[in-house]
Amino acid sequence: MLKHLAAFHGRSRIGNRDVVGFGINGEYNYIDRVDYPMPAIRFRENTAESKALREKEKGDWKKLTLEEKKALYRHSFCLTFTEQRAPTGDWKFIVGGTFAFAGLMFWAYFLLKKFVYPPMPYSINPEHQAKMLDAMVVLRVDPIDGLTSKYDYENNKWKDS
Repeated sequence: MLKHLAAFHGRSRIGNRDVVGFGINGEYNYIDRVDYPMPAIRFRENTAESKALREKEKGDWKKLTLEEKKALYRHSFCLTFTEQRAPTGDWKFIVGGTFAFAGLMFWAYFLLKKFVYPPMPYSINPEHQAKMLDAMVVLRVDPIDGLTSKYDYENNKWKDS
């Protein structure tokens, strides 16, 4: 009983259009899709002109002009397959949005680094790291297989390999 009620309400929403197929999930709707080429209803509502063309369509198609064939097609469908597959330019919006987001993140990083994060520790400076390396060599830290094993203590220089 509910199925018939839903079908009744669905038909009341499509107006004066012909139902020509099952559609997606049995709903009375129109959508242009390449992967689902047969919509449930026609694109345009029936008019006197379209009814006359539909009657003429039942006869010999060689008697129809090219404009009448196009009008019949446009009565049933909004877009051709070529029009559906045509590039829309949406990629420009996506690339522009990506660049805008990346720029926003760059400025957020810059502002956080400048105003929020503390300064880098002293141990990051190259001068300090050189002093620490010298201290490790003097103290002979890990002389067997570590860093100072590559130092020649007799000639006071680093080994070649």
